[in-house]
Amino acid sequence: MNMLQENNWLLSVGTFLPMVGVVLMMLMPKAQDQSVKLVALVTSIATLAVGIYTAFKFNFNHAEKMQFVANEKWISVIKSSYFIGVDGISLPLYLLSMVITLLVVIYSLDHVPSPGKPKAFFSLLLVLQTGMAGTFIAQDLILFFVFFELVLLPMFFMIGVWGGEQRQYASIKFFLYTMFGSALMLVAFLALFFKTGAESFSIPYLIEHSGSIGKNIQIWIFAGMFVGFAVKVPMFPFHTWLPDAHTQAPTQGSVILAAILLKLGTYGFVRIALPILPIAAREWAPYIGGLAVIGIIYGALGCLAQTDMKRLIAFSSVAHMGFVMLGISTLTSFGINAAMFGMVAHGLITGMLFFVAGSVKERYHTLEISKLGGMLTQMPHLGWIFGFCAMASLGLPGLAGFWGEFPAILSAYSPAAGLNETVFRVFMVIAALGTVLAAAYLLWLYQRIAFGTPKNAAHDGHSNHDELHDVTIYEWVAWTPLLIAILVLGIVPNLLFKVLDPAVQVTLSAFGG
Repeated sequence: MNMLQENNWLLSVGTFLPMVGVVLMMLMPKAQDQSVKLVALVTSIATLAVGIYTAFKFNFNHAEKMQFVANEKWISVIKSSYFIGVDGISLPLYLLSMVITLLVVIYSLDHVPSPGKPKAFFSLLLVLQTGMAGTFIAQDLILFFVFFELVLLPMFFMIGVWGGEQRQYASIKFFLYTMFGSALMLVAFLALFFKTGAESFSIPYLIEHSGSIGKNIQIWIFAGMFVGFAVKVPMFPFHTWLPDAHTQAPTQGSVILAAILLKLGTYGFVRIALPILPIAAREWAPYIGGLAVIGIIYGALGCLAQTDMKRLIAFSSVAHMGFVMLGISTLTSFGINAAMFGMVAHGLITGMLFFVAGSVKERYHTLEISKLGGMLTQMPHLGWIFGFCAMASLGLPGLAGFWGEFPAILSAYSPAAGLNETVFRVFMVIAALGTVLAAAYLLWLYQRIAFGTPKNAAHDGHSNHDELHDVTIYEWVAWTPLLIAILVLGIVPNLLFKVLDPAVQVTLSAFGG
């Protein structure tokens, strides 16, 4: 694998800086809530500053090469090294994790979920950030696995401590599902290690030496990875933990889960499963595509059946990640570019929708769609923002969501050589129907919540207008960057495509693409 510059410290600082904030917060006395918030804010701003500096130093003319590489001995007993680097595929997701964390911290300054334990809450947020950033830069399978698992615990506590009424059930279900997937994934990683001569867990090394593995063994190893990543995505039929986790999680947890954590699975496919096991990927592709389109239709129909606003948005994630997986299953650079773009767009849009849902819950004390209504007359700004996000989510041209869905559908028209064109064209038609259903459930949701006359029943005994304030300053600061990004990427998608494409081409070189 070709590497550009060695710049050993930069990625490590960007990844582990949040942990400095965690240590500082742990040393503070309990009562200092304001100081805790300040430390969390400063830490996340500093982390993003390091990320922006990384992007500034990144050589975009060579986005296909690994940059800022550090490769140090780590656990020599099992031949695992501390090997990190970014290229055009991982840089956008690495930065997105930092941006989302900062915006969630800003939002939380004014919205610490009850029970109010800001110290524990902000510490978990920053630990999550380290795990997310680390997953995107890891170039060694054991290191990847450690970071991949690191995000589990903070999310488990976030749902279990600050979640809704059924938080224990949701958090345990989330934990068990992901652990089950991870166990199979680890077995697959070990099988790869031993089948390539037990020399190294480094991804470039494995890509180079996996040709010696027989086809049948490749297919089985891929199966283990497939389950591990598919649970995280989540793909149909492994998705059932997601609506529960989202519905019970606090707003901040939902935003991070939707914006970043679901991408760890799709990223794993693109970074690890496809380039290391190209023969197996080709065999598995039609099945992945098939499950992806079932997920698109199932997620959309699931949305139409929901009565709870947050649960509806959660089901829409199952459908949106279906488009991402459909793009990946074509094994073409066009499809994988669309999938990578779709990941970023979904992170921005669905993260924003969960922010809005959280603010609706805070004002109306309910997310029952039947009890909401008249948002545009009572809180016009919030109503318009919600409308903008709904349009972006249904893939309106000119907003970011379009460039994740439309090219993914189009890519199924001509999949990689060796894949059955007829099958993929059938997938294309089914996926296109999914976009119609997406428009149906999102417009239905928007019409029910934003239009009509305000319903007084929403307040469950609260007096009518005491809490119905429009968007607050903290919300504006946290949301504006996301809204701008959705618009800018919709109008100039090339900003992202030109970074992704060279790295995607390298990933696909195994397929002769």
